[in-house]
Formats: sequence, C-alpha cells, structure tokens
Amino acid sequence: MSSSGLRERKKQKTRWLIQEHALRLFTEQGYDATTVEQIAAAAEISPSTFFRYFATKEDVVLDDEYDPMLASAVAAAPVGMGPVDALRHAVRSTLGNLPDADRDKLLLRARLQNSVPAVRARLLDNLLGNIKLISAAVAPRTGRPEDDLEVQIMAGACFGAMLPAIFAWVDSNGTLDLAKIVDDSLTKVGKGFTP
Repeated sequence: MSSSGLRERKKQKTRWLIQEHALRLFTEQGYDATTVEQIAAAAEISPSTFFRYFATKEDVVLDDEYDPMLASAVAAAPVGMGPVDALRHAVRSTLGNLPDADRDKLLLRARLQNSVPAVRARLLDNLLGNIKLISAAVAPRTGRPEDDLEVQIMAGACFGAMLPAIFAWVDSNGTLDLAKIVDDSLTKVGKGFTP
C-alpha cells in the first residue's frame, strides 16, 4: 500500500473519530452548549486540527461518507439504467443494509439537521455540493456535461424528493425503512407526478 493511501485512511479515521466525539457531546449536553474546544479535547486534538478536518462546527454534523458512496454507486449502476433509476439503485445499495450503529448515527445527524437552525442553514451549502456531485455521476448516463442545466435540475429534483423522505424517517424515529421511502420518492421523480 502506498504511503499516500495509508495517510488518507488515517485522515478519514481521524475525521470520523472527531465526528463520533462531537455527536456524543451533542447528545449529552446539546448542540449549542458544545464548543469546538470541547470536541477537540474529547478527540485529543487541538482546535486548529479540528478546523483542518471540518470548516465549521455545523460541518461535523453534515459531512459523511454517504454522498461519495452514493455517487460511486450511481457510476457503478448497470449501464442501461437512466439517471434516476441509477440513483435509486445507488440508494438501495448504500442505505439498504446499514448496520444498526450507522443507522443510529445517521438518525442523530438528521435530527440535528432538522432541529438546529445553524446546521439547517449550513445544509443548503452542503446540498448544493451534493447536487454537483450527483450531477457529475449521472451526466454520463444523459450524454450531457455535468454542468448542463437540465442535468443539475434533475439532480436537484432528486435531492428535493429525498429530503422530505429523510425527514419523514426522522419523524418516525427511524422506524420507517429509509431506503424504501427514499426509493419511493425517487420513483415519483422518475415517473413524474400525476394528479
């Protein structure tokens, strides 16, 4: 294994360790009462190291491995699938078999996104980045460039459909099948809405 590959794995491990400590502290004492300094101390790093991994405190809630996994799964979907079906395939493969610990972590993060105004505001920036990421993944299936307006509209519509499904999952306290409700929402986008 190359040293750059090992270095990248160590960085990712540190990143998720910081997030784990942050989520624990948010649960114990609340989001607003938790400082970056407390998160850094719990993770045994300096505050400046925290900011090398996360630009803001809100980003420690929003950043995860699922968006890149989703984009990779879209790219790996069978060749004949259209863009929305490829995204549905990706959702089923990435969210369909989440271990309980990952599901619980995702639920906690989604609750914070829904309830903390600062995190919710930062979610818009994150969403715009995700639309670009998915646009790049689905563009080859459309024969258009990733910055094509219609490709971005399609990716945006998909994320627009996924958000209410995720919030319904949060409202159910995680009892709904996340992959299924997101897949059902994307099915609506793919077929169009009928009265």
